[in-house]
Amino acid sequence: MNDLDENPNASGDNTPIGIYVITGFLGSGKTTLLNHLVSDPAMADTAVIINEFGEVGIDHALVEKSFEDAMLLSNGCLCCTIRGDLLDTLETLSVRRDMGRIPAFKRVVIETTGLADPAPIVESLSDQMVAARGFALRAIATTVDAVHGMGQLDSQFEAAKQAGMADLLLVTKTDLADAGPLTRRLRALNPSASIEIVVDGRLAPERLFALDGFDAQAAKDWLGTNHSGGNHDQDDDHNHHHHEHDVNRHGADVCAISITRESPLPWPAVRAWLRSLASLRGADILRMKGILCIEDVDAPIAVHGIQSSLHPPKRLKGWSGEAPSSRIVIIGRDLDAAGVEHALDTALAAHRRRHS
Repeated sequence: MNDLDENPNASGDNTPIGIYVITGFLGSGKTTLLNHLVSDPAMADTAVIINEFGEVGIDHALVEKSFEDAMLLSNGCLCCTIRGDLLDTLETLSVRRDMGRIPAFKRVVIETTGLADPAPIVESLSDQMVAARGFALRAIATTVDAVHGMGQLDSQFEAAKQAGMADLLLVTKTDLADAGPLTRRLRALNPSASIEIVVDGRLAPERLFALDGFDAQAAKDWLGTNHSGGNHDQDDDHNHHHHEHDVNRHGADVCAISITRESPLPWPAVRAWLRSLASLRGADILRMKGILCIEDVDAPIAVHGIQSSLHPPKRLKGWSGEAPSSRIVIIGRDLDAAGVEHALDTALAAHRRRHS
């Protein structure tokens, strides 16, 4: 497990190469999306890794089943397919770049196979060894098929995990089916992810590369922290009780748990709670995101994690006029909402006893 920084105000000066994962169930449009991405000049200086076997059409060329067959596309985008270890491939890319055997690249896009459980891939990319190689996981984009997505979320746990772990949800094939029910389903399953309709795979690369693991604005939109006027209190009250209902449970035993606290929280207690969750239930936690009001810190603190990996807390710019409060969403499998919240209350009570 990656430990959270002791000081939530801390920030690093390093600028690692960002990794962006594109996942989604079979037939959901990942390859169509990638075909359009690599045809865009904005994909120059990008290394694309296809983490599956088989021939995949990229810019009217075929990418074969071996890293040695990596090719440079006309827009300067390097594309390859792997059959070995992903971390070794990243290291190989770095070594070949440093040796001048391949062009320099500023970012990496990884497309996973449609049947893949994204959790091991994402957790590997969150490992300290990846950081040591000069890379950092930035965001996960998941394609969801408007025709078959509802059924896949019910019957395929991999599809539910792919959606639950996403920072950006891309709804495809909306020309063949009404996207409304699926969009509402995805919003309840993963409240803090952005959702976009993608037609024929058309997505500007900048939309993907603007993501940074925790989309603070998207989270604030869901959390209600950017609302003004009379609806703000009503929204806060709704969010506060959201975890008491079953509307967040969506097949395959995946649910979203929402927790709200109005008073500033002591960072040591929150850190202990998050570490405990990651240690005890990490395998069942798809994503955790939150914006926290921390004692003695005058700005919101963003926290997020994937399974047992907890990323360092990030200080945001400010509260922008809204009343400071803490809101956390945890998306996971077979999680007891009351038990998760009770664990937080226990950590807070233990902290108060130690400092009373």
